Amino acid sequence: MESTRLDTPIGIDARLGWDPALPEHDRKRILARELISARLGIDPGDVRVEREAPTVFGHHTHLFPTVAGQAVPFAVRDVSHRAATVVAIADLATPLGLDIRDVLPDAETRAAMHAHSHLWEGTGEAQFLAHWTRVQAVLAADGRGRQVRPEAVRLDGVHGWIPDRPVHYRLVDLSRKAFVITLAYAEVAAPPVG
Repeated sequence: MESTRLDTPIGIDARLGWDPALPEHDRKRILARELISARLGIDPGDVRVEREAPTVFGHHTHLFPTVAGQAVPFAVRDVSHRAATVVAIADLATPLGLDIRDVLPDAETRAAMHAHSHLWEGTGEAQFLAHWTRVQAVLAADGRGRQVRPEAVRLDGVHGWIPDRPVHYRLVDLSRKAFVITLAYAEVAAPPVG
């Protein structure tokens, strides 16, 4: 699988992997192993990545990595679109959300973007797509899934938020190749030392 490191803020690592021959879950595991082994300075073969069992239909399962039987202290988030997958890791306290789309979205994605967008008439498709990936990344970071409608998300260009919660997510464009990729994360204050 071809894998590319993405330029992320300090404390967050992310990779984009693309391989139409590999199933999505294999891509996720490979990328998670690469990220965790690089962060810990160990061999990728020492990292075991299990997938959470679904609890109900439609449940988005998370990856749970371990090293020598011990859980690693990282949150692992992933998103896939067709043959591409992005995986990001950060400290457990850092809320993360990701979204990835083709630069040329299909008709169904375009219709959803236009139906839920706050953008003005005359906005180009590239702006709609960037807007949509930001909205979806904020929804993923928020974690409530379909309980929050996309049009509830507010954006100011640098941050995204949902008005019923005080959390503002920083938005980072990680786009590469033929994919528009957005990372949304909340900056969590570090606990006092000593």
